[in-house]
Amino acid sequence: MSLFPAPRRLVATLCLAALGGSVLGTGALAGPDAFGPGPLIETYGQIAPVESDLVIPDGASFAVAFDTATRADADGLNRTLTTAARFLNMHVANGVAPDSLRVAIVVHGGAVHDMATATAGANADLIASLLEHNVRVIICGQSAAYHDVGRNDLQPGVEMALSAMTAHALLQQGGYTLNPF
Repeated sequence: MSLFPAPRRLVATLCLAALGGSVLGTGALAGPDAFGPGPLIETYGQIAPVESDLVIPDGASFAVAFDTATRADADGLNRTLTTAARFLNMHVANGVAPDSLRVAIVVHGGAVHDMATATAGANADLIASLLEHNVRVIICGQSAAYHDVGRNDLQPGVEMALSAMTAHALLQQGGYTLNPF
């Protein structure tokens, strides 16, 4: 069962009249308890229902690049990877076709360790899940060289670029926008 209705406009599905309007006063719509699995990547990128005023038009498509240089805490998940999963889940839950979503994650700095087979830890499964849903994970070659991470050290499917700057420039030329997350 999905947390979200099929319409493009995300609306919390509560019947306040039947509940006497008391739900809003209890805080039941706020906080971590409002989040649950999304329809595309159920294990990662939990989402919450939102009453949105910004309607996603029929036929909308997205090409979004995320950027991360921050390594995950020990045994934790890289926040940008989970954000990309949440981006996919939110939009699919609200009627955007999965094939209308193009997502890329450009990784540089210490975050390259989250993409390496020997040091990915909890991120390995998340990376595999993202790749299964056609998310491109692109490593900055300059950061990889600095951190002594070679192409053969990367999780399967992770791409190596000359640099993060190069990756972002090429993604922009391909119609991607940079998510300011």
